[in-house]
Amino acid sequence: MKTFKGLFVLVTLCVVSSQTIAQNPINEPKKEAQAPKKWYDKISLRGYAQVRYNRLLETNEKLKCEQCDRSWGENGGFFIRRGRLIFSGDISDRLYIYVQPDFASNVSNSFQHSFQIRDAYFDLALDAKKESRLRIGQSKVPYGFENMQSSQNRLALDRADPTNSPVSNERDLGIFFYWAKAEIRKRFAYLVSSGLKGSGDYGVFAFGLYNGQNANKAEQNNEPHVVSRITYPFQLKSGQIIETGIQAYTGKFVIEKNTKNKAAESSFIDRRVAATLVVYPQPFGFQAEYNVGEGPEFNPSTMTTEVKKLNGGYAQVMYRQKIRENHITPFIKYQYYNGGKKHEIDARRYIVKDLEIGAEWQLKDYFELTAIYTISDRTFEDVALPVNRQTGNLLRLQAQFNF
Repeated sequence: MKTFKGLFVLVTLCVVSSQTIAQNPINEPKKEAQAPKKWYDKISLRGYAQVRYNRLLETNEKLKCEQCDRSWGENGGFFIRRGRLIFSGDISDRLYIYVQPDFASNVSNSFQHSFQIRDAYFDLALDAKKESRLRIGQSKVPYGFENMQSSQNRLALDRADPTNSPVSNERDLGIFFYWAKAEIRKRFAYLVSSGLKGSGDYGVFAFGLYNGQNANKAEQNNEPHVVSRITYPFQLKSGQIIETGIQAYTGKFVIEKNTKNKAAESSFIDRRVAATLVVYPQPFGFQAEYNVGEGPEFNPSTMTTEVKKLNGGYAQVMYRQKIRENHITPFIKYQYYNGGKKHEIDARRYIVKDLEIGAEWQLKDYFELTAIYTISDRTFEDVALPVNRQTGNLLRLQAQFNF
């Protein structure tokens, strides 16, 4: 009996000990509290690059487009239009940063692929839902849908002259206030991520002050430009999304003059108002913008720059079709502009009538090929060329790489 009692006690002790070990394993390392992420661990990196060739089926090498693509016309060849890296991320609950350098900025016809900062801004959220925010730094000026739309998403290779001429490179240094409800901010994000060619999230309401001399250029007077924009993406019961908007800005711009320009002043009134309508391609789409205003414009009859009225816009139809895993989007775009371009020498006088017929082939997410046949009629005149009208056609090709 003593033997059985001893065995019973021994088994009981073993069971208790095994349960204790199971509950508190001596070989299992203690779980350490995870350290909060450093700010640099919260930053993502992405980018894209565009390589172009514009000389196929060219009928006039004197036809040029300085603002849209310097590789048009004579001495043009293979051209890296953009080479962007984007650093962005929420480094805290209220602070978002976005820095985008471009390694392929073109500062002259003879010097290509220089390094420039495109964007360097900081979004400071004013509420927990991030519906109201301040954007401080160099960023896009909220004027126009196509200007806000990334070149990575746009169908046409270049933005339209009439609505892009207000802000060269679309950017300037300033402070902007953006507001939109959280659900609408999600809709803005969806319009980009879904491939529907959205403009991005620049708020339903925007208001800002900026230098006014365009990106990477110092202020030339003591009067900032003022801009405001209202836009809204309506979603119908069918799922179709339609966006309408109106925007305006005002200020004074200091132009660069040729020494033979007879203008006594260099500072000119610069103000515009524009309307926007976008029917997203689901699968048929339509996009149009038109603006009017006044600003500096070269007058070839008097060989001087003066304040003149301007007007112009564009209209684009498109059809987005999915074929297996690819998307093909044919489109037709027409633009008209009559006015000056303040950021070019003498505020060149322009009359633009362009028709573009093209298609974008998107192979999954990493490669896009776009082909556009352009029929162009452009008048662009300054002191050096006071009489200059060029017409012609050309086939343009672009390969885009997303990474």
